[in-house]
Amino acid sequence: MSSSYRLQPLSLVFLLGMGMASERINCARRCSCQYLEVNCTGQQLQEFPAAIPLDTRQLILAANNVSYLPAVELSFLADLVYLDCRKNLLGDDLDFTFIGMAKLIYLDLSFNNLTQVTFSTFSHLLSLVVLKISDNPNLVSIEKDAFTNNTWLRHLDISRTGLTFLDTSTVRDLPNLRFLGLSDNLWHCNCSFLDFITWMTESSVRFPDAENITCHSPEGLRALEVPAVEAQLRLSCLTQLHKQDYIFLCLIGFCIFFAGTVAAWLAGICAVIYEFHTSKKEEEEEEEEEE
Repeated sequence: MSSSYRLQPLSLVFLLGMGMASERINCARRCSCQYLEVNCTGQQLQEFPAAIPLDTRQLILAANNVSYLPAVELSFLADLVYLDCRKNLLGDDLDFTFIGMAKLIYLDLSFNNLTQVTFSTFSHLLSLVVLKISDNPNLVSIEKDAFTNNTWLRHLDISRTGLTFLDTSTVRDLPNLRFLGLSDNLWHCNCSFLDFITWMTESSVRFPDAENITCHSPEGLRALEVPAVEAQLRLSCLTQLHKQDYIFLCLIGFCIFFAGTVAAWLAGICAVIYEFHTSKKEEEEEEEEEE
């Protein structure tokens, strides 16, 4: 009994060693694995690595050549809370890619080739707190309801993209938003963008690198800081009439003139008719008196 008892710790050490070895064997190729973390940074990976442990909480794929994220493989990582995919070749369509990742809190897709963000891109990330999609020069469109389901979103960075416009409701309706990166984009500061500029000046959200949040167009406002042009743009938008406005005003004026002319004509006819009947009645009365 005593010898068997003495062997138990050795057996336990052996079993633990086997378990650790098993973890190392199951680690994705060319990646390093620690407890609940898989790091594949800078391994020149061409595709999403296979054999990632299913209990992984943190996955780092930064600085590779991955152009596609498989939704099925990602859905197996249901406990993932941190995903870093910066500096890859991810592009075009990411809709429904993150469909099984409701626990994800941190997502970095900066320095890729994203072109658009739709409602279906991040709508399944119900716990998302930090989203970085900066440095995507081909990103030209973010739908107004793109972040509707991301109510926990606190940090959003869309700096250095190809965006020229962002609907105010896209970010205004995020109750927990505290940090919004907007610098070095191609903002078109026209009347349609005035509502967003007004929201910026009144919001409690922090805008880092604010001196580089500037208008790219029109030419007269180029390089001016976006919040600083609010008064000038408001005055221009309230007083400036476009060709369509002049046409509309001309039509309204013509309608008023035509309606006034017709009303005056009808009033004149009614007056003539009334005068005619009145005079006729008076003549008849005079004739009756003479008889």
